[in-house]
Amino acid sequence: MKIVISNSSSDPIYQQIFNQIQEAIFQGELKEGEALPSIRNLAKDLQISVITTKRAYDDLEHERYIETVPGKGSFIAVQNKELMREKHLRILEDQLTEGIHTAKLLRLNLDELQNMLTLLYEED
Repeated sequence: MKIVISNSSSDPIYQQIFNQIQEAIFQGELKEGEALPSIRNLAKDLQISVITTKRAYDDLEHERYIETVPGKGSFIAVQNKELMREKHLRILEDQLTEGIHTAKLLRLNLDELQNMLTLLYEED
């Protein structure tokens, strides 16, 4: 697992770590039961504070992406595939709602928005 911290990102460092681990789980790069680096080792590798790394791990645990076993470390949690899909759908709905709001501010009509979405979807 490779985590890259960007100083130019508007997201705080702990959020960047959270996002990249979450994405690796969603993409299947990190498997259920797989061990994560210790908080101290990750902080050392990224040259950041242990407190920052702990915040990211705490948030991941709170969202049930990882489980921490005292004395053993942090591991990717067993994921309920349907629950994971629902989380993705919720995130997508939030992003689309924000995009629709922006489109309305720009006075785009529905056809223009659908055309834009179609172009972007087919681009990938």
